[in-house]
Amino acid sequence: MLKTIRKIRREAFFLDIHLSKISKSYSDSNTHRSLFKDMDARFESGSFNVIIGRSGVGKSSLLNLISGIDLPDRGKILMDDSDLTAMGDSGRTVFRRKHIGFIYQFFNLIPVLTVRENVTLICELDGKPRKTYQDRADQLLETVGLYDRRNDYPDTLSGGEQQRVAIVRSLVIEPQIILADEPTGNLDLETGRLILEMIAQLTQKNGQTLVMVTHSPEAVNYADRVFRVENQTLVVQPSLYSKD
Repeated sequence: MLKTIRKIRREAFFLDIHLSKISKSYSDSNTHRSLFKDMDARFESGSFNVIIGRSGVGKSSLLNLISGIDLPDRGKILMDDSDLTAMGDSGRTVFRRKHIGFIYQFFNLIPVLTVRENVTLICELDGKPRKTYQDRADQLLETVGLYDRRNDYPDTLSGGEQQRVAIVRSLVIEPQIILADEPTGNLDLETGRLILEMIAQLTQKNGQTLVMVTHSPEAVNYADRVFRVENQTLVVQPSLYSKD
């Protein structure tokens, strides 16, 4: 299904992610909940990072912080020399649009748009030249075996096919960072394994930094580094640190 992809050297121009002394809590009328306290972590450029932990410890909230959708109460989120925590809302939105791709558990495809239109919508919103992004979208769709379905609508696709479309959508803008939130959570075991392999190979080919939140034990087999959310911080799992 997926074309063989040559392993490449990681290029220095891609982005490291550095979380420095991050603290984050939430309050409502009844409770105050602290998710993270003085958390430090680094996700190296071009690496595949998996974040595990029990439900409710803040894994998805952490992705929101890394992307700049949410801000920490204290601390800094650095992408090389860019400090997301020092940017305003519009600055973080522009940064996210140019540098970060997202893959979700719920594919979030727009039902009235074709496969190709779903993939290229973000490029249109960013004002990129039509010829450039349509060619890249078609190349990626061919890579994942869906070029022949480019004019079909999402409801005619299987779950695995919809997730492949979502992967292509995240890659079409050529982001330096991919954030994935339970990307195999709605898929059967075998389809989930194929999706994990696809994500790993495509991001490795492009030298992208991947941070994936998951409950899937399969995902650790593809990771360069595995972290667990524990005691309001990120703990590296030494036994799962892979060879590089």
